[in-house]
Amino acid sequence: MIRFLEAAQLELDEAVVFHETQAQGLGHAFLAEVLAALDRVCRHPDAWHPISTHTRRCRLRRFPYGVIYLVDQSDILVVAVAHLHRRPNYWHERV
Repeated sequence: MIRFLEAAQLELDEAVVFHETQAQGLGHAFLAEVLAALDRVCRHPDAWHPISTHTRRCRLRRFPYGVIYLVDQSDILVVAVAHLHRRPNYWHERV
């Protein structure tokens, strides 16, 4: 099961809205890319780059974002949907 921290869900929602304001349909494309990344994470949770003791990052293919997550027993907890060129490691206080 995938769960989002409240802050991560807000980041995702804001990023979808932002991209949609840039070009019609871009927000939907961004959301589809995040969902595809989450599908990959669910299938292979340990395959992605570790960025701290407990967290990993799955980079999006089309957008400069990463899904920061940790494996909590059998669940995936999304800690951040982070733009990779802004404020690195701002999400550390969330875990």
